[in-house]
Amino acid sequence: MVIDLRSDTVTRPGKEMLEYMIQAPVGDMVLGDDPMVNELEAKASGMFGMEAALFCPSGTMTNQIAVKIHTDPGDDVICSKLSHIYQNEGGGIAFHSAASVTLIETESGVFTGDDVLASIQPDDPHKPRTRLVSAENSVNMGGGAVWNLEELRKIAAICREKKLAFHLDGARLFNAIVKNHENIHDYGELFDTISICLSKGLGAPVGSILLGNRDLIARGVRLRKLMGGGMRQAGFMAAAGLFALENNIERLEEDHKHARKIAEALKGCKWIDHIAPVQTNIIIFKLIPALNASEIVKILKDDDILALDIGNNRIRMVTHLDITSDMVDKVIKSIKSTRFS
Repeated sequence: MVIDLRSDTVTRPGKEMLEYMIQAPVGDMVLGDDPMVNELEAKASGMFGMEAALFCPSGTMTNQIAVKIHTDPGDDVICSKLSHIYQNEGGGIAFHSAASVTLIETESGVFTGDDVLASIQPDDPHKPRTRLVSAENSVNMGGGAVWNLEELRKIAAICREKKLAFHLDGARLFNAIVKNHENIHDYGELFDTISICLSKGLGAPVGSILLGNRDLIARGVRLRKLMGGGMRQAGFMAAAGLFALENNIERLEEDHKHARKIAEALKGCKWIDHIAPVQTNIIIFKLIPALNASEIVKILKDDDILALDIGNNRIRMVTHLDITSDMVDKVIKSIKSTRFS
């Protein structure tokens, strides 16, 4: 039995989700008549109290559509140096939008309203025009760090005052909402656009949603087509996303408990130099200099435990719906062995 902790993207649809997918009525999404896609988009936008939604193959696509919607070539985007849109989307901000970035450096990827104010470019023809602020919640490379909603409100107020768009990469937003027991509608009130992934902790095999007002999403439809994201009988995939939204949100707390349990075990290991605070389902830890992350990953693999070497002698583990309590116990037993010392 392989315990796959490389990411929460490795989940597989369960029996109930598969049955729901198989029974889904489908049409042509590009022509606008796939009933499951339409139902999923209506469900997601309604949950956040936003006007419209757009179903896309990936979170990278929804994020990059959002950046392009909000900017013109030569504009500037404010985001964390750790943010997925900057670190993990293949230079998409430059490629798709011809925009530059102003990076905010924090350990967790969470920044403040003061950070935003300090990052806005001056009104100077030598400088790019700041047009967009992007936040990520939870922060993948920040160890699943979660934002304080009040700080997001402060940033939203700054964006309104400065006439800046505010986008949320909410790939794991529901992890943050469950962790903090928040109202989903609060996020819909703060952001111009929100991207949510269905294929991570929610367990769908593929798909992300972009939320916004009708005009922004209408522009998004054209950009999705331009980027090659216009799928046909996508209702089978949309059905999985709909099932996930209706059944798999509250259970994310189980993933958080599993992550905390593994993190507690890691704290007692002398071969660990540092563990990022574990708030949701992501565990990032740094090894002591005498050890090498790639070698430790290989040792874990010998125990049928898959983890990810993310550079700088750090390893990432991510819990998800396919990870059971027994699996967590096996992971803890493995990491507590003396092989790593």
